[in-house]
Amino acid sequence: MVNSPSLTVEPLGSLPESRRRQLLELGPHWGADITGNRQIVIDSYTPLVAAAAKDGIVVERDLHYGPHARQTVDLFIPDPAATIPRHALRSAIVFVHGGAFVRGRKSVNGEIYDNVCYWFAAQGLVAVNVEYRLADEAPYPGGAEDVRDATAFVHREAARLRIDPRRIFVAGHSAGGAHAATFLFDPLLHAQAAPPDVAGLVLISARLVADVRPGNPNANPVRAYFGNDESRYAARSPLTYVACSDVPLMIAVAEFENPYLDEYGAQCFLEALRHRGVPPRFIQMRGHNHTSIVAHFNSGEDYLGREILQFFASVSR
Repeated sequence: MVNSPSLTVEPLGSLPESRRRQLLELGPHWGADITGNRQIVIDSYTPLVAAAAKDGIVVERDLHYGPHARQTVDLFIPDPAATIPRHALRSAIVFVHGGAFVRGRKSVNGEIYDNVCYWFAAQGLVAVNVEYRLADEAPYPGGAEDVRDATAFVHREAARLRIDPRRIFVAGHSAGGAHAATFLFDPLLHAQAAPPDVAGLVLISARLVADVRPGNPNANPVRAYFGNDESRYAARSPLTYVACSDVPLMIAVAEFENPYLDEYGAQCFLEALRHRGVPPRFIQMRGHNHTSIVAHFNSGEDYLGREILQFFASVSR
């Protein structure tokens, strides 16, 4: 594993102590029951993010970027009067949730993953929560096409939302990270249409390799999305094409990940380090797991959020 900076805050420190101990204890055994452990994390963070202040943030729900029922986004817009001068422009973050390609939605329970977008909107960015088609209706490269089209939608709305079109960033978690990386890296997508401009990419616990290794509990969902022909997996894996893109890159993984995702994050970092002029950022969130790495946003713990904002600030366009 690549060395990561030491945390200056207590991991999971926003949780009540009993919940914090529970998550730290289940961390080393995360892969033994991903579904059950995921629910424990959601139950732990939901009350915290539900209680967080959301004053001044305007939310526009279920705006369509395509004809399918799932091709929608939610916009989280800072108070235009309080956040920036009248003629100034904002940055935007397009957030893509996970779900192992076959499940998931942009708002799990009305709080998770809205919490990610509320936090960034509170920092003055327009935050976009993306819904996309699942593997049963849109196998590879359908999810990546949806992220591309959602990002293009944000570009079309930039003037109305006072977004700087040169400062639109994309962040994807888990399968959402795979879709975001495919959209920006994969030559197949670029052959279909020129990608909309993206200022930077954040991959959070992303599945960057199509694999059905014996220890992968999501092997069947990988097959559902990438197909049954394993000989095509390398050509369909975002990691294969890291060197094809010069989009500024940040990679974040949890200490306790779904099997192999931390390994793929480290491989992506090393591949980008070898082939890009500007090295990527790499963060390991100690104490966190595959779900808490996003569920903790807007709970009072903001280390990862601040690191992402610093990454955005480092990108000059």
